[in-house]
Amino acid sequence: MTTSPLFYQAGPAMPEISHGRGVFLWDTQGKEYLDGCAGAISCNLGHGRGDIRDAMLAQLDRVAFTYRTQFENAPAVALAEALVEMTEGDLEKVFFVSSGSEAVESALKLARQYFVARDEPGRRHFVSLRPSYHGSTLGALGVTGYQPLEAPFADITSGSIKVPGPDFYRHRDGGRDAHVRRVLDDTRARIEAVGGDTIIAVVVEPVGGASTGARLVDRAYLEGLRTLCDEFGCLLIFDEVLCGVGRTGRWFAYQQWGVAPDLLTTAKGLGAGYYPVGALLCREAIVETVMASGGFQHGHTYAGNPLACATGLAAVEAIRREGLLDNVKARGDQLRRGLEALRSRYPWIGDVRGLGLLWGVELVMDPVEKTPFPAEANLFARVTALAKEEGLLVYPRRTLDGLAGDHFLVSPPFTISDRETDLLLERLARALERLDREVVTPLLGELDASTANGITG
Repeated sequence: MTTSPLFYQAGPAMPEISHGRGVFLWDTQGKEYLDGCAGAISCNLGHGRGDIRDAMLAQLDRVAFTYRTQFENAPAVALAEALVEMTEGDLEKVFFVSSGSEAVESALKLARQYFVARDEPGRRHFVSLRPSYHGSTLGALGVTGYQPLEAPFADITSGSIKVPGPDFYRHRDGGRDAHVRRVLDDTRARIEAVGGDTIIAVVVEPVGGASTGARLVDRAYLEGLRTLCDEFGCLLIFDEVLCGVGRTGRWFAYQQWGVAPDLLTTAKGLGAGYYPVGALLCREAIVETVMASGGFQHGHTYAGNPLACATGLAAVEAIRREGLLDNVKARGDQLRRGLEALRSRYPWIGDVRGLGLLWGVELVMDPVEKTPFPAEANLFARVTALAKEEGLLVYPRRTLDGLAGDHFLVSPPFTISDRETDLLLERLARALERLDREVVTPLLGELDASTANGITG
């Protein structure tokens, strides 16, 4: 048996992809899969779109690549203007990259250079949440709070100051408002412990992604962070690599709460899975300060290339033309109702949370105590495998800092119809019924027997 020269993360052998159309994919054996997670929460417009293909081919017929220090190109200018318009004037400047990790790296470096240009080199710390995910490059990994990803590289990364974020499912603070106050007080205490004048920025996902399973913030929390940043003179960075460009039903998730950042990162859905493109958006005053000091000392070869930006522009135009933000809201409500119905059926579904077409489902052994299943049971992987057998793709991870807990994301393309959403829920229901019968019930029986033996022994 020959093996592929490719390697990714460890895992079982995967089927070979054949083709895709709309919200469906087919492997080379003819099996159909409903793409219930838009790939890596990135194929926001589905697969096989002729309009995106036509836009890419038209740009290829003109020029595929030019370097940003040699030529300006119309697609980059048009996409930048579209992104600024999407923020409704909150952020005025754009720097293009090719991925989410690059966007976060760019934000960290621009924020640091801003303070160097202001003669504040003592600002050298970032603050971020645990758990969180901000990327896999070393700088982005430094602000990530997810133990398995951090551990091999802890000695060679500049780690951020990790603080708790809101957890409206698991907290024991006696109420939502009290919980937010406690989290903000903890954040303030950590900042004051190292010195507010040493902080560059606070980095936050307005809606959590893979690391937290769509964990939400709220207006009071974001307003509190904004107040802390203004008080200590540092910046506020929103990482919307996953939740931006319409995923929550607004162009950017922060618009759900009306608290604007100083810098924002986005990628994934910006190219809708057709070509890699990401962006850093920021306030004009930051850029002016950096440019006056000699320019932004940063860049990537493919940043702002015409083919990438033409693809991103075509994706944004399709969302506008087809009114897909409205569909995200409508199908999101339908998906929420269906997921909540499944939660009522299975007590081990502890929480359903999200916005728009970004939903997390957390699995727990004890719904009262919210106790996670034993990590070695790998329920997050088991439910994903069963869903795939039923013809549905979901996106799994561990909930509690990557060490324990189980959740999966349901985040289909924006183009999904009501009938296709029903089909998604039907396939998920079959997978969960099998999980209950084949995995959860036997596991709980074994744990009960083990507990009983321990007591009688």
